[in-house]
Amino acid sequence: MNRRTFLAAAAALPAGLAAAQPGENLPKKARLRPALSAYSFRQDLQAKRLTYEDLVRSCVEWDVDGLDMTVYWVPNTEPAWLHSLRRLAYRCGIQIYSIAVRTELTRAEQKDRDAEVENIRRWVDVASALGAGHIRVFGGAVPKGATEEQAVPWVAECLQRGAEYAGAHGVILGLENHGGITLYAERILEIVRKVNSPWVGINLDTGNFPQDPWRQMEMCLPYAVNVQVKSEMVHEDGKRGPQDWDRVVKLVASGGYKGFLSLEYEAREPAATAVPRLLGELRALCRKYSG
Repeated sequence: MNRRTFLAAAAALPAGLAAAQPGENLPKKARLRPALSAYSFRQDLQAKRLTYEDLVRSCVEWDVDGLDMTVYWVPNTEPAWLHSLRRLAYRCGIQIYSIAVRTELTRAEQKDRDAEVENIRRWVDVASALGAGHIRVFGGAVPKGATEEQAVPWVAECLQRGAEYAGAHGVILGLENHGGITLYAERILEIVRKVNSPWVGINLDTGNFPQDPWRQMEMCLPYAVNVQVKSEMVHEDGKRGPQDWDRVVKLVASGGYKGFLSLEYEAREPAATAVPRLLGELRALCRKYSG
């Protein structure tokens, strides 16, 4: 891809979600927007005590800007329902900016990788119908008998092929640090650089690195297309404890990140009481460090 083609593609990216590629001409000023990951209410969605429509309305009540819509519990993917939810979100002033899907891109067999690519394409169509500019994907576990070095090109192949379709629909794929082959930043960066597409970046989960988290977060930030915050993380001493959100948001802002910070709540306190309080803290920090 030549420079002119690259700049044209970058200009077409959704505002605030442009994949951070070295040399890309983005403003230096950080722009942070609070958001909610639907996964925070996974038990309620699975039990059908809550709907995605309920979460859109709650985002208004909690004064956040975006919804990262984990799709595991959607009632269907028919255009009528997707467009109805998109309309509700628009009328509520909430952006369904991302969806999260299940993928296992470390498949050794070509036919299985082909199926993973088709799965990504299917969800690109859903994201496009919802107006979402980002899809959160997972690398997967390294198959028994294989090595990470063998699995890297398998993941890169799936992402490259998926990105061709995603880019044609204005959708970015964010590879999450989520265990398996994406346990550490070095490997994630290797994969993303191998793919070398403006439509593939890193979905940075600030609570998932098992060791040396601050260094690894900093390494991923130049490629971050979405950032998730957790109420807990593993600290430098190896013990799990509260996440220092001020430090996290300051770090993210120092990297010039522009986009959403999504709360993905997984702790013991019921989400109904914890999430509104935590979103208030996140909203205040986004204001503090934007600009």
